[in-house]
Amino acid sequence: MTLRQARRELGISPPAFVLILAHTGLSLIPGLSGAGSDPQDTWKTPLRDAAYILDGGPLPRCPTPASITRSCLRLSEVTPLFVNAGLGSIPDFPCVTLGTLPGRDPRTDSAVPEASALYRRGCTLGRFLSRYTNTLYIGECVPGGTTTALCVLRTLGYPARTGSAFPTSPALLKEKIWMEVQSRLGADTPAAPLAVIRETGDPMMAAAVGLAAGFSGRVVLAGGVQMCAVAALMKSGGADALPAIATTGWLRDDPDTSFPTIAAALGTTVYYAEPPIDPGTRRQCIGSVKEGMGAGGAIVLAGEEGFAATAIAGAIRAGTEP
Repeated sequence: MTLRQARRELGISPPAFVLILAHTGLSLIPGLSGAGSDPQDTWKTPLRDAAYILDGGPLPRCPTPASITRSCLRLSEVTPLFVNAGLGSIPDFPCVTLGTLPGRDPRTDSAVPEASALYRRGCTLGRFLSRYTNTLYIGECVPGGTTTALCVLRTLGYPARTGSAFPTSPALLKEKIWMEVQSRLGADTPAAPLAVIRETGDPMMAAAVGLAAGFSGRVVLAGGVQMCAVAALMKSGGADALPAIATTGWLRDDPDTSFPTIAAALGTTVYYAEPPIDPGTRRQCIGSVKEGMGAGGAIVLAGEEGFAATAIAGAIRAGTEP
């Protein structure tokens, strides 16, 4: 009997799959984020991907994070919950709004002035969800978020490197941004987790840390280096035990990211998902965008629900052009 069948017989609710959406002013820097056709278009990406996961649309020619998440959640019969942590507007699809202020550019301003409020609201949502399920997956969509993750992890003392949706990571630009953030902070480098988010992070992080803290059951962080930053913030805050992190094998193998090293330093459990998608075009297409919208977590969830890797791969392939 699969976990899914057993849960149904016992009347236990399925896992909650929460996707936190937000913006950071860093994505407007030319050449930094590949999550859009141009810097301004990156601000439409969370809304566009969320709408696709909920309602579908024209099939992409190869798997994308949004199409993978949609395929795996539909296979598992799990409906995602979207959370607006800082989109600058109220989406036209169902979501929980914890905050609407986009993250600011940490080179020039405090990045998340309402970090404490987002954390408190996230805790409240976590406590609420605890009444209905014992497992919570937390994913995200924040264009430019790998760079805010780099800034947060560096502030906390981790030697982070992060990849990109671009085929070639803008590593030098990210280093320049980090040096400018350091210059603004000067001798006032924050140490407390919420202060680190306030000065160098993005709204998703504050909401995610609060959500995980408020939830009483098992938490899985669905993402790459951005979720390492969330886990590092929780560790810095004295969390008794860190959530597991679920991401893709494609991100693990990315030479531009230090994800495996940071995850090991954190001491958290990591689940790597890499279903047997056909080699060739489909495998190559996903090479540049290796994670996002909880894709790795959605694959892991489908596996825990009892679906074989071949069935998961088939569902992902069915979500692309023939």
